[in-house]
Amino acid sequence: MNKTNPDAVTTVDGPAGPIEVREWGSGLSVVMIPSLGRGASDFDDLAGRLAVAGYRVLCPEPRGIGGSTGTLAGLTMADLADDVAAVIEDKSEGAVTLVGHAFGNRVARMTATEHAGLVDRVALLCCGGLVPPAPEIHAALVKVFDSERSDAEHLEAVRRAFFAAGNDPTVWADGWHGIVATAQGAANTGTPASHWWAGGGRELLVVQPVDDVLAVAENARQIVDEFGDRAILVLVPEAGHALLPEQPEAVAKALLDWLGKWK
Repeated sequence: MNKTNPDAVTTVDGPAGPIEVREWGSGLSVVMIPSLGRGASDFDDLAGRLAVAGYRVLCPEPRGIGGSTGTLAGLTMADLADDVAAVIEDKSEGAVTLVGHAFGNRVARMTATEHAGLVDRVALLCCGGLVPPAPEIHAALVKVFDSERSDAEHLEAVRRAFFAAGNDPTVWADGWHGIVATAQGAANTGTPASHWWAGGGRELLVVQPVDDVLAVAENARQIVDEFGDRAILVLVPEAGHALLPEQPEAVAKALLDWLGKWK
């Protein structure tokens, strides 16, 4: 049985303002960071599954979403990492596992790099960073955040950029925060990927959707080839960049199997 709602929604004093945190369960702490311009509720299903399995899950809202109201002006990757660190320091009794989805995996690796003492290991869901998508896929991503598009055009862009063939994109028809995405994109551009790519030398789980056209699989292969024994690759068929709503059971199994080594 899965939990469908967080046990609590609380607020942490962050370095630039309050940070809203969705909290689940008890046990070893896992902190989850969402995709570009998306909120922490994307993790509700996965967080509930981990809570039932005996983990404490913390899902902070990114700046500009919900009760996280820190400034977006001049945002940097270091700022985003500092926000995550503030949640860990306030809510966890020790170092945590970070789970980052898509853009969130960049923030997770930046946090592990800048705040190594707070992070034991990092799970990367849809991990881009070095090898870019095709131009037409990037164009679809831009359309997703274009408020001038019709509902039909928007949904088609979501489908094209995020979902594997045959999967239902309507589950992500909403929940897009364009202003937040713009600030996060600028932060990402301002920091070379080489700075955070290695994830602070931590153990890495790489969960790669087979049909991901945004974070293309070559990124995942490069990580595993480069970092050898400290990086494990799990391929998820019939999933694209959305992954979480596309294959929730497969993602939970990959993560729980990996986490079980330390429980």
